[in-house]
Amino acid sequence: MKKSLLLMIILLHSCDMKKNEIIEPRAEKISKIITAHNHERIDEFYWLNERGNPKVIDYLNSENDYRNSYMEDYKGLENELFEEIKSRIKEDDSSVPYLDNGYYYYTRFEKGKQYPIYCRKKDNLKNDEEILIDVNKMSQGHEYFRIGGIDISPNNKIMAYSVDTISRRLYTVHFKNLETGKKNTHTISNTSGGVSWANDNMTLFYNQKNTKTLRTEKVMRHSFNQNQKDEEVYFEKDDEFNLYSYKSKSGKYIIIVSGKTISDEIRFLNANEPDGDFKIFQKRVDGLEYSIDHLNDKWYVRTNINDSKNFKLMVCDEDKTSSDNWKEFIKHRKNVLLEGVEVFNDFFVITERENGQRRFNVISNKDGESHYIDYEEEVFSAYSSVNSEINSKTFRYGYSSMTTPNSTIEYNLIKKTKTVLKEAEILGGTFDKNNYESMLVWADARDGKKVPISLVFRKDTYKKGKNPLLLYGYGSYGSTNSAGFSSVRLSLLDRGFVYAIAHIRGSQYLGREWYEDGKMFNKKNTFWDFIDSAKYLGNNSFVDKDHIFAMGGSAGGLLMGAIANMEPEVFKGIVAAVPFVDVVTTMLDETIPLTTFEFDEWGDPKDEDSYYYMLSYSPYDQVEEKDYPAIFITTGYHDSQVQYFEPAKWIARLRDKRTNKEPLLMYCNMDAGHGGASGRFEAYKETAMEYAFLISLTENK
Repeated sequence: MKKSLLLMIILLHSCDMKKNEIIEPRAEKISKIITAHNHERIDEFYWLNERGNPKVIDYLNSENDYRNSYMEDYKGLENELFEEIKSRIKEDDSSVPYLDNGYYYYTRFEKGKQYPIYCRKKDNLKNDEEILIDVNKMSQGHEYFRIGGIDISPNNKIMAYSVDTISRRLYTVHFKNLETGKKNTHTISNTSGGVSWANDNMTLFYNQKNTKTLRTEKVMRHSFNQNQKDEEVYFEKDDEFNLYSYKSKSGKYIIIVSGKTISDEIRFLNANEPDGDFKIFQKRVDGLEYSIDHLNDKWYVRTNINDSKNFKLMVCDEDKTSSDNWKEFIKHRKNVLLEGVEVFNDFFVITERENGQRRFNVISNKDGESHYIDYEEEVFSAYSSVNSEINSKTFRYGYSSMTTPNSTIEYNLIKKTKTVLKEAEILGGTFDKNNYESMLVWADARDGKKVPISLVFRKDTYKKGKNPLLLYGYGSYGSTNSAGFSSVRLSLLDRGFVYAIAHIRGSQYLGREWYEDGKMFNKKNTFWDFIDSAKYLGNNSFVDKDHIFAMGGSAGGLLMGAIANMEPEVFKGIVAAVPFVDVVTTMLDETIPLTTFEFDEWGDPKDEDSYYYMLSYSPYDQVEEKDYPAIFITTGYHDSQVQYFEPAKWIARLRDKRTNKEPLLMYCNMDAGHGGASGRFEAYKETAMEYAFLISLTENK
């Protein structure tokens, strides 16, 4: 008995030794001095910027190996979580078909296959299916594969589609004759993805990217099947602006939008005259934002003109488009954000947001009468779906809540009736929406503002003040996270987690001012709001204050880095996905993709005041010698939005500076970019990694 007990002690000790002997990667320090405004910063890990350097590749692989070794005891849990998440998803699924120019379009998935199949049927859903693209076949031989856009010529005969096989969001456009099924040998490279067909079925317009900065800087005219060089129709000289182009819903115009965070300039061309010159709709004015929709002989302009922070809707004649011709159609409202407009021949559907909640305002074109589409739940997500037909009498939208799966709903604009066309099936036989509860609470921010928080939990596992919390946040670009459903999230809720979204400043949840109070020299409000939301939920016994976890990605990864520096003791663990953490160095380097048109969001560090303010919160620059919570970082080697070296440098400096031994882990997907893996289920493997990391920390009490 004593012998067997001694053997057990030895085995347990050797297991502990094995865990402790896992050696963290340590990046070599090679000091580089970066000087701006007579201020010097030393970046000892700058060399990790050298894409393609074998030493960099080795370091990234060593981080992956370390994560795998550290989480070895939870590999079974990772696999369990992945299979669990996958099992809830209907594999042989299809989207709701929508009508566009005489065809019903939809995508479908087949069991056991990773990618969608794009299809259409002519006139009637009972007719034979025509497969446009089977991505499962097309993606063979590629580690990464994504379709960027599919655009059919007006006569329905030629399909233009774009493909990215690197994950840098540089799409190559291909063409297919839908009558013969033959693929055209001519391709167009380095595009943003979509094309806009003129009404002659021969001319199309596409957006060209700068391959170094990845800025969309040109709109090109292409003559299909003609042996002539593509013509540049517009080049955006100001590198703070980015371009995109599209065809109006009315089908009459090709539209070019040149925009940055705080101003827009639009050009338009009659799609029946594709060889003509684009006309300026309204010249750019710093601070003037606008977007346009065409209907009959009028333009409808959503704009912030005359200090209309929450935007209003204006109208002008088709041939008189400058702002002095704009007349008020929907006035500005201080407490209502006008988010978007869907035009139909007989109706407008206006997307609005009031007190955080999105709603649809239906306005008759005939008599101006209006009404709202009503909802039953307090916390929900609603969004305009595909509404291609301008003469339709129905409006399609998506709806879900934190407890209700995603639905596609068709609303009859005349009868004011709803039809649920499809509700997502949650497979596995265990999901019952009645097992879960969601609510909206308001946290007290340190400056007196109230921060809304949407949260959800499973009723039978919830004990007041006892459950771990995963708090999610973003808070940039005015992007607003709605409280929608996630079948993936059930894996945490069913294990006792409370999940919450902090609708912090920097989003537009409470209108445009909520956004402006969380950008530029107000950026720190975003971080304090998130921290104060976490404290509020912990101190008021919504959750266990000793087990609060945080998650955010991209600009939300910046949020994660900032809170880790500012008040690390609030959080047990942090998941930072593709995090933008080296703010100052990146924004000083205008050759790095997407930098120049970010100046109105963060500031331009060439300005001294902006430089020092950004430096004061930049996560990489503010890493200090102190205790940090456990952190799991994800990135992609080919990321076009946040370059891989930002998170790589960040974790290297955290390891070098921190004074405790909580796990610091990073996973770099060597085949993917900003959006993660391209297959339908592959991305959930990273989700399983993140969830296993969080769950492992709840067991470490």
